[in-house]
Amino acid sequence: VNPTSLAEALNRSCRCISVDETRLRHSLESSVATAGLYASILEHQPHLFAASPVFVSREHIDRLQRVIAAIESVVASEAYRERVLCWAPQTARTDFGPLGVFLGYDFHLGPSGPQLIEINTNAGGALLNTALARAQQACCTEIERLVTGPRGLASLESDFLEMFRSEWRLQRGDAPLRTVAIVDQTPEVQYLHPEFLLFQELFRKAGLEAVVVDPSALSYADAELRSGGRTIDLVYNRLTDFHLAEPASATLRDAYVTGAVVVTPNPHAYALYADKRNLTVLSDAAELRTLGVTDELAETLLSSVPRTRLVNAADADAWWQDRKQWFFKPVAGYGGKAAYRGDKLTRGAFAGILARPYVAQEIVAPSERTIELDGSEVPLKLDLRSYVYQGRVQLLAARLYRGQTTNFRTAGGGFAPVFTEPKSAASDHHDDPRQVESPTTTAR
Repeated sequence: VNPTSLAEALNRSCRCISVDETRLRHSLESSVATAGLYASILEHQPHLFAASPVFVSREHIDRLQRVIAAIESVVASEAYRERVLCWAPQTARTDFGPLGVFLGYDFHLGPSGPQLIEINTNAGGALLNTALARAQQACCTEIERLVTGPRGLASLESDFLEMFRSEWRLQRGDAPLRTVAIVDQTPEVQYLHPEFLLFQELFRKAGLEAVVVDPSALSYADAELRSGGRTIDLVYNRLTDFHLAEPASATLRDAYVTGAVVVTPNPHAYALYADKRNLTVLSDAAELRTLGVTDELAETLLSSVPRTRLVNAADADAWWQDRKQWFFKPVAGYGGKAAYRGDKLTRGAFAGILARPYVAQEIVAPSERTIELDGSEVPLKLDLRSYVYQGRVQLLAARLYRGQTTNFRTAGGGFAPVFTEPKSAASDHHDDPRQVESPTTTAR
């Protein structure tokens, strides 16, 4: 059976794997500090977890890993860095060492394979998806033999901790790491606040003091960033003020630019990876040639990064005429906010696009996962998120949704674990040693 066809067939009809709610609750509430978290999610984030997993062929997974490796290779080049840092603010131009935790590569599965939609530097959901993956149950041994799901889960949290320690060492060397602040604007009302609490407990179990704070709770004096009287060594940055440019981020920005605190992810990482103007470089053959990218890497990128262009108000008439083939995104956008499919664009929204920095990306329709909802079969769109550090995929997850962009407002939708066919010895032999498979174990 063609593995791609098998995955598509399972996405249309498989109801053989579901969420064990008792196991999910246990995974989320593994300590006193997170007691009641599952009930809180059901009340306040009812569409956070999808009821069904997603199936992706081994061929697609291998392909997206090659795309990630190609981008990492280009980003490492001095020519690329000079090219993209030219449109970054001064705060983003200093490299303090950290690479950025939880880099998120988001893909649609198009007819020609995985297509990179965007890269994010503060991709949320890794710990939530780890808990969800632990709670999957198959209804029969046949499906267990057919597919495997997220594996290595016992060590994944340790891997995440080591990633943060690596970020610390890249800037501070062998100095001891003692305190971590998880920072976001009004964190208690953020949709992924439950994950902040999971990270806080993860850090505490590792012997680190951890707090979840709004940037306004920070102070900076005597070359130290503080919160409530404690010195902060490392900031796990969940802000969507990616360049720390807003007044509310001023204290954190001052500490960051002087190197007084380790911030991850930080403005430098955002400038290298997540500024959407970078996609205009990665999807342009002439730009890649100018940067000295090899033909092999260029072929991988050009076939997997949809063509992306800057929107110029001087070409407004041409953009309006061709709008139906493009998806319009604000340069510093996130979470699908102020993003529009061209075929659903109104004149008023288009005027707003012309007034702000936007890119337009060729539309790649997402693939689908059919779920059962209230006794009926309902097709939902899906995208894939690869959580990446140092070029390695730590975890692969999906998001199911309805609408123009990914959201957590769809009944039956939300985060979903990814299953694929078992890996053969032959494919193991040919793997790029720099890449690791999204952690997987047999479903049970």
